[in-house]
Amino acid sequence: MAENTYKTITKSSEGLFKDKGSKFIAYAYPVHSESEVKSYLEALRKEHHAARHHCWAYKIGNHGEQFRCSDDGEPSNSAGKPILGQLESFGVTNVLVVVVRYFGGILLGVGGLIQAYKEATKDALNNAEIVEKVIQSYFTVNFTYEQNNTVMNIIKRNKCEILSQSFMESCSLRCSVAQNLAAECVAALQKISEVSLENE
Repeated sequence: MAENTYKTITKSSEGLFKDKGSKFIAYAYPVHSESEVKSYLEALRKEHHAARHHCWAYKIGNHGEQFRCSDDGEPSNSAGKPILGQLESFGVTNVLVVVVRYFGGILLGVGGLIQAYKEATKDALNNAEIVEKVIQSYFTVNFTYEQNNTVMNIIKRNKCEILSQSFMESCSLRCSVAQNLAAECVAALQKISEVSLENE
């Protein structure tokens, strides 16, 4: 995988693993913030309020630099770590996996639990649509109507995506551009007189 791309999932997916009457239901979600993680966890706790455990792990950021996991009452490192391990082996980021466990009455032991959480997560990720995305840089460019054609040519040439636009007394575009093209694009825009740029 190139340094200017990352892998993630397009939409939520589910997985399932059963062992000795215990049921492990895995839910994978695309996420971009901790607040999204919290809202998915709250929704699942309401939906599966009878479940014994809601164990989870997530990775957020272009290179998965933000990550956390939770055993939610299972023996230490028997649930959250195996879930996180699967996120790492699939090489995905901006993904949350929650595994909901319904206890079947027979203890599985730490080794059994590690296997169960791993397999449930693997099933959910195998059922997900995994895509490779280009890391984007974001900026806003402000310019006058006279500069419109020049600015638009640079935007098109660098394959920028226009996310929002405003044409009032002056013009303003919020754009995203592939990170590896950003420096060249911004430099070209800055050469135009009276153009102002805000990088995000």
